[in-house]
This record gives sequence, C-alpha cells and structure tokens, in this order.
Amino acid sequence: MDVTTLTLIELRDALRAGTVTAVEATRAYLNRITAHDDAIGAYLTVDAEGALAQAAAIDAARAAGQPVGALAGVPMGLKDIFLTKGLRTTCASKVLEDFVPIYDATVVERLRAAGVVVIGKLNMDEFAMGSSTENSAFKKTHNPWDIERTPGGSSGGSSAAVAARLTPGTLGTDTGGSIRQPAALCGIVGLKPTWGRVSRFGVIAFASSLDQVGPMGRTVRDVALLEEVIAGYDPRDSTSSQREVPTGLADLPRGADLRGLRVGLPREYFPESGLDPQVSSAVYAAVEQLKALGAEVKPVSLPHSPLGVAAYYLVATAEASSNLARYDGVRYGHRAKADDLYGLYARSRGEGFGLEVKRRIMLGTFALSAGYYDAYYRKAGQVRTLILRDFEAAFSEVDVIATPTSPTTAFKLGERMDDPLQMYLADIFTISCNLAGLPGLSLPCGFDDRGLPIGLQLLGRAFDEPTLLRVGAAYEDATTWHTRAPAEPFVARAGGAA
Repeated sequence: MDVTTLTLIELRDALRAGTVTAVEATRAYLNRITAHDDAIGAYLTVDAEGALAQAAAIDAARAAGQPVGALAGVPMGLKDIFLTKGLRTTCASKVLEDFVPIYDATVVERLRAAGVVVIGKLNMDEFAMGSSTENSAFKKTHNPWDIERTPGGSSGGSSAAVAARLTPGTLGTDTGGSIRQPAALCGIVGLKPTWGRVSRFGVIAFASSLDQVGPMGRTVRDVALLEEVIAGYDPRDSTSSQREVPTGLADLPRGADLRGLRVGLPREYFPESGLDPQVSSAVYAAVEQLKALGAEVKPVSLPHSPLGVAAYYLVATAEASSNLARYDGVRYGHRAKADDLYGLYARSRGEGFGLEVKRRIMLGTFALSAGYYDAYYRKAGQVRTLILRDFEAAFSEVDVIATPTSPTTAFKLGERMDDPLQMYLADIFTISCNLAGLPGLSLPCGFDDRGLPIGLQLLGRAFDEPTLLRVGAAYEDATTWHTRAPAEPFVARAGGAA
C-alpha cells in the first residue's frame, strides 16, 4: 500500500487499524520528498532523523497500549511561519535564516499533542508577503500541475506539498487569501477560519488584525479534522476567541442534501473584465450543482468590495511596518557588521529583507506617518467597516456566499514579478473576507483547457465554519474534482490531469 495516496482521514484510520505504522508512514513521505521535491521545491527544511524518532515513539506508545492522540503517527510538513522548538524557522527570510526557536507555536503544540509527526518546514513568500511564493529568499516553489507555473502564495509551499503528496495535510496562514488562493491554484482544499478562532501565538506576524491560521488538505473532511485539532481559546493570544469549537466536523454524513440552504451570488465578484471566462463558467457550474443538491441561489450585493484591495494594502502594510520593526539585528536574526547603532539597524535590515518586504514596510511607514495617518490608515479602517456591513447585510438574506477564489488559474513563474499591481490583484476575491474577519473555504470545482485547477470560494458568517464545511462536503460528495491529481513526473506541460 502506498500510504501517500491516502487522504488524511484514510491515513489516520490505517494507523489506528495497524495496517501501517507511524515509522512506515513517515518513511514513505520522506522517500517521496527525496524523489520529487527537487522538481517542486516545497520544503525548506526536512528533519528526517527527528521525524523518524517521533514516529518510533508513537509506535512504541501504541504497542504498549498507552493513549495516543487523534492523529497519532500522521507525518506533516508545516509552513515555515510557525515556531517549531529546536527546528529552524526562517519565514523564508534571510533575516531569520539561522533562527531556531526555543518553543512551539500553539498550533504546533496542538498538532504534536494529537500525535502529528513534524517532518519539515515548507516554503512561502517572505514574511507571508506575496501571491506566488516567488518572494522566498531561498527558492521558488513550483506548481505540481505545471512546474513552470506558480503554486500561489504565500502558502505556496504548503499547497504544492499537499497537491504533490509530499504531506497528507498541513497548515497555512491567510492574511489576504494566502490559504485559499494557493489552494485554488493547486487543486486542493483550504480553510481560512474566522479571525480569533485559531491562536496566533508563536506565528510570525505579518498584519495582526488580518492574519489567521487555517488547515489545507485534499478533502473538505481532512480540513475539518485539522480545524478541530487546532481551533480553540488560547490565553497566550489576547485576540483568541473563547467560543466553543464545534466537534465531529470530519464526520459529516455523506451524500447530504442542501435543502433549506440559501446561497448568495455577489455581482461584484463576477466582473465583465479581469475574470477568466473559464473560471467564471466553472464557478457558475458549481453553483448549479449546489442548486441540484437543494440549495436556493439568489443575487446579493457587496458594493464596497471594489475598495477592498486599496484598503487591504494600507492596513496590511501599516501593520507590517510596525510588526517588522523588531528585526533590527540586536537580539536575534541577521546581524550585519557596522561601526555604529544606526549602521547596525540599516545594514541588518537592508541585507536581511527582500524587495517585496522592503516595499511593504515603506508603504506602511508612509501611511502611518505624521500628516498622512488620517488620509490613509484611518480611511482604510473606515472602508473596512463598510465592507463588514456589506457582509452583514448579505448574510441577513443568505447562509453562504459563493464566488471564484482566484480570477485566473495558475500564472507562469516570473510573469508578474515586475508588475506588483497585477500580482496584488491575484487576491482580489479573497481580501474582503480578511478585512471583515469572516471564514472562507476554497475547494476544487473544475479545470481550464490547460488542465489547471479552478477554485470555488464559499464565505460564511463569523464563527460559522460548520456551515461552510457542510456545504463544501456536500459539493465534494457530488463531484470528483478533488480526486484528480497532477501527473508524474512533475514537469512543465500545457496542463493535464491524471
């Protein structure tokens, strides 16, 4: 049995049944990484020795009849934005190239408590700033469906690793679409939970009022299982919600219908220009499938959505400017040689940060500067409130909102690097969800004529992840898009699904 072909839940069940051991599962994934990651570039760090030791300990505990966690023995790579005790954590930046944390992030603690074997750290855009994983200081990650194309970003290493079966599931972070957009471009499932649902303690900050941790996997139920493991109150995160976390989400009944569900279709998310017609057609077809399952579809309006990108790039850059001020070469991280304190700061930051990070720090510092704060940051905050009110009005009429996840399928590596505006527009349909703090789910809903995946985005009310997952699971049960996998070997191709 090739355990790397199993979904996360299937692998969990095989481990429980004893048909595969934790060591066997871990070794299978390590062997696959060795065989295929040169083509994909998903991993920045692989801890083979540590992972096999973790797996052996789990096997020994299980053999001795000791209690083990819900995911005991499942190997997993994690985005390199999560602190992992004793394992290098870089955030894909030269500033943190040699940084080894002394404690785990809360979500890592919870995964370890569930028995997950951490096999390594996954590539990303530096400090999660990007939509293509080309801003990593160390390597580019390639889309397994066509290695000349981007896997999306900033969680591109995570999405590519799941799609290429280099990890059965993982976690990403989503500040403006960084879970959902790469999930769409790689043909997997990604959930951005409600802001505050999952602890951010030990997660390297980009924009604190927007960042959220969420799961990525091959199926909706895999994602639901991971969400249940990582969600919940954490006293170490002052923004963490104390709301009870629903359980049993991974056990959603199969073949359920959607009678009584109201699905909103926002006209602003289906513009006449800028949206690939093949993406639009696939999403409309997915909505028709929801109707066939019993859902009622009705038009809604989110009139301030066109202002989302501008508001986001003021709020996010301002908060990034503040959060990244700590990387000064004094206490930890890259430290340049200099003759005075100013030189230390300037050279350490100049050498350590990449171009996109520098661009966003400068934009954010300008937006917060004297004389400009009211015109930019404060105004963006007001627009953010209007966007939230739009969603509240829409959700008084519908239960979920359906949109495209990304306006296009995966674009070629290098294609947008010289045009930051076009790169930023890759997140045009995902940004408003973050500004409003709402949950969003992306799942596969088709392929274009090059065989590249297309994503359907479902948006929900605050803390109503169960409805999103129920709708997503019902759609998944009625379709086969999620069962397709990239052809091997992973090469440049016009597309094509196996």
